[in-house]
Amino acid sequence: MKKKWKVAFATIIAASLAGLFWQPEAPTAENFGSESELIFADIAWLLTASCLVLLMTPGLSLFYGGMVGRKNLISTMLQSFISLGVVTMVWVVVGFSLAFGDPIGFSIDGEYYGIIGNPFQYMFFDQVGQLPHATIASSIPFVLFALFQMKFAVITPAIITGSFAERVRFIGYVFFIGLFCVLVYAPLCHMVWHPQGLIGAYFGVLDFAGGTVVHISAGLASLAGALFIGKRKSQHHAPSNITYVMLGTGMLWFGWFGFNAGSSLAANGTAAVAFATTTISSATAMMTWVFFDRMQGRKISAMGACIGAVVGLVVITPAAGFITIPQSMFFGFIGAIVSNLALSAKALKDMDDTLDVFACHGVGGIMGMILTAIFASPEGSSLMHGGWEIFGSHMLVLVGVSVFSFLMSYAIFFVLNKFVTLRVRDEYEEVGLDVSQHGESA
Repeated sequence: MKKKWKVAFATIIAASLAGLFWQPEAPTAENFGSESELIFADIAWLLTASCLVLLMTPGLSLFYGGMVGRKNLISTMLQSFISLGVVTMVWVVVGFSLAFGDPIGFSIDGEYYGIIGNPFQYMFFDQVGQLPHATIASSIPFVLFALFQMKFAVITPAIITGSFAERVRFIGYVFFIGLFCVLVYAPLCHMVWHPQGLIGAYFGVLDFAGGTVVHISAGLASLAGALFIGKRKSQHHAPSNITYVMLGTGMLWFGWFGFNAGSSLAANGTAAVAFATTTISSATAMMTWVFFDRMQGRKISAMGACIGAVVGLVVITPAAGFITIPQSMFFGFIGAIVSNLALSAKALKDMDDTLDVFACHGVGGIMGMILTAIFASPEGSSLMHGGWEIFGSHMLVLVGVSVFSFLMSYAIFFVLNKFVTLRVRDEYEEVGLDVSQHGESA
């Protein structure tokens, strides 16, 4: 048994024993409200939304699994699915604290802004219970908010897997997603969504449901992964099962209602608008994609329709609750055009991003953030409703987040590879990861 597996198992043992003997702290009165402040309709909706977002990760596993060659179907699906286990444990132990703990940062003009949360504040879900948090989630139990956010943390590294599918060692990937959650996802989540986070509170950047936190971070990390791990020996294969792709797309579309509409954190009108903009953007992007393919001489394909629908979901995510329903059609249209063109870009083809994660999630997330910076309401939040200054803030943050996500992810790959070789051997790649990594076959 090699050392890396012993380290992984020892980590599970340590976390489980710590959980057994951990003495949780009671909620502090100044940070939490009372049970009388809970709104049961909000609780019911957020419980439902959390379930919907969880469903997206198995949906993603089908979406990706159907696209790869048959000898890598199980391994690709498992890479998405295992994130449910790895990130859930990381989130409970320290991830939620890093994302939503009291800010650790610096003062600007007398106001304090965070870049990361206190890692010890909510460790092992200390103080995370049935009471509502006064400033973060004031109408639902804080534990429900933590679990809802956990599903976002789960799917983000799962998205990355498509960029280096068919050539990554499973144990190396498992270590990567744990480190990514702590070093990339949690800081971005804190800076964007914590009430005192630097990006949201100081720069005024809007991200309704994760265009920046989820899709841009995953898109740039996928770029780093594809570049670091390198090209496959053979880049040409037939998709293993296009019906899986279609089923996965349906699960993603269904789950995305919880992803976007749930981000209102309440059963209210904003949730209804986000629900509408989500499905309308996706529908428009799907139709744009298939007709744009035909305009370029390609056949209308089920794969293209599915990719277009997902791009529409990605591009609307940061703006879902901030724009009008008719505007969501334009979001879906322009997102599909730009991502479709990026998909054909020679530079991306040359680096072998296996399932075009950057072209779809990275470019889609970037377009979503740019369009949000132009059209989002209310007053003072975008170019159309506040002027060039707030638009400039969004663009500055876009560059900063992209650079941070790429460089930090590349650094994780680089350092991790010193301890655990990330790429499988040539003979293992040839036989396929299903057999060589897992001893199973589809």
